[in-house]
Amino acid sequence: MQFTKLGHSCVRLEKNGAALVIDPGIFSDAPAALNGATAVLVTHEHPDHLDADAVRAALVADPDLTLWATPAVTGQFRDFGARIHPVRHGDTPNVAGFDIGVYGEKHALIHQDIPLVENTCFMIDGTIFHPGDSFTVPEDPVSTLLLPISAPWLKAAEMIDYFRAVAPPRAYAIHDAILNDAGLGLMARMMTVAATPSHAEISRLEPGTTLDL
Repeated sequence: MQFTKLGHSCVRLEKNGAALVIDPGIFSDAPAALNGATAVLVTHEHPDHLDADAVRAALVADPDLTLWATPAVTGQFRDFGARIHPVRHGDTPNVAGFDIGVYGEKHALIHQDIPLVENTCFMIDGTIFHPGDSFTVPEDPVSTLLLPISAPWLKAAEMIDYFRAVAPPRAYAIHDAILNDAGLGLMARMMTVAATPSHAEISRLEPGTTLDL
């Protein structure tokens, strides 16, 4: 499986001629990410994870494209009928040849005055775990964690503890578009702290980097 880290929390996975895009938001180049995609997965409705205009344009342009997301997201696209699939914790659809596990229910708390929204996490082929904006620890082992490193709902200590709770052998940073170079350098040191007890591999990829997993 080919893995490409795109902007912020957006990633693209490809195998056997199919392309799966997760969280094409306004902090990533969503139209480019969606170009040629087979299916789109969205963890939640916040615009840094969902560029609704770009997703709608992609659905219009490609009648075979499907969308899998929380009911709050899929409700915005119900006019596309059977191509739109709401998912919840415990669902296990096969999407474009990828086995998907759906975990979790709520976004991490930003502040008590800000209502929580739905958030679903996705495990792809039992290997890559995308938590969206949450600290959901799946009940199944994770080989590769996509680790949020900077957000209004996130402290460095929480990032470190979350990584250690999931305990993957490998992680790649996501949710990083709001950091300047100084912030990226600081969080790189925090990721080293997170990985030290287990000697796991944890790093940040530049947007556009592609790896074989």
